[in-house]
Amino acid sequence: MIKIKIKKLTESAEIPKQMSEHASGFDLTADLDEPVELASGAILLIPTGLALSMPSGYEAQVRPRSGLAIKHGIGVLNSPGTIDADYRGEIKVILFNFGSEPFVIEPKMRIAQMVFQQVIYADMQIVDELDETERGAGGFGHTRL
Repeated sequence: MIKIKIKKLTESAEIPKQMSEHASGFDLTADLDEPVELASGAILLIPTGLALSMPSGYEAQVRPRSGLAIKHGIGVLNSPGTIDADYRGEIKVILFNFGSEPFVIEPKMRIAQMVFQQVIYADMQIVDELDETERGAGGFGHTRL
């Protein structure tokens, strides 16, 4: 278990919660003063009123909520959004409306979930040749079974 420090940037901000005993995600809520309409095909940046600090070697991923996706066509545009361990600004969620109807985001509505992941750092090495594989450069539907 890792220790995450959460700072409320507004009085109305809600601390993220796991909604079941074994949930991997912590629900993020909209920190709004009044409802906001997200038109069909539109994108909005929704504040959470929170900032966090986590240990080096971890990231927080912001992911969509399945209920909003299936019922209303609401998703997180850059899913998963990445919050780096050295970021100290407000967590905001880029929501988009893929549905055919406008969607109203209410204050304190659960809009996304945040999952913490360990990061593996890579040491990039410039080479003249790469090792050969059966697949080679084939991609985008070129894999064989």
